[in-house]
Amino acid sequence: VDAVVTTHRHGDHWQALAPVVEATRARTYAGREDVDGIPVTTDVPLDDGDTVAFGRISLTARHLVGHTPGSIALVYDDPHGHPHVFTGDCLFPGGPGRTTRPEDFQSLMSGLEEKVFNLPDEAWIYPGHGNDSTLGAERPHIQEWWARGW
Repeated sequence: VDAVVTTHRHGDHWQALAPVVEATRARTYAGREDVDGIPVTTDVPLDDGDTVAFGRISLTARHLVGHTPGSIALVYDDPHGHPHVFTGDCLFPGGPGRTTRPEDFQSLMSGLEEKVFNLPDEAWIYPGHGNDSTLGAERPHIQEWWARGW
């Protein structure tokens, strides 16, 4: 294990971080705006468009404000196939992640449309909880999510 990326500052996404880092000495990465909320030092704060490279693999960070101020998704653009997106709690099958204020919902949805749904329908999404999906399966529901406000 060379790298551990925390998608956002909620405790259920970093509970095992300290023992994993201690056991592996992996570098830690997280969205810049969330590093203060993660109780393990972040070696590399990530901004939108930054990359995390290990071996021959490179992931691109997409900063998605709304679930938390520093939430990120990670995109692996497979040169031999379709993209893969690790969405943390920003996107699940059936809609965006939890937000607490209307402006957070609007920010998250706008970010998803601009930075995630710009990928092809074949892109797989892997949320922080639950089942995987594809952007093609979720895309037809975007206007429904906007209308319901969550």
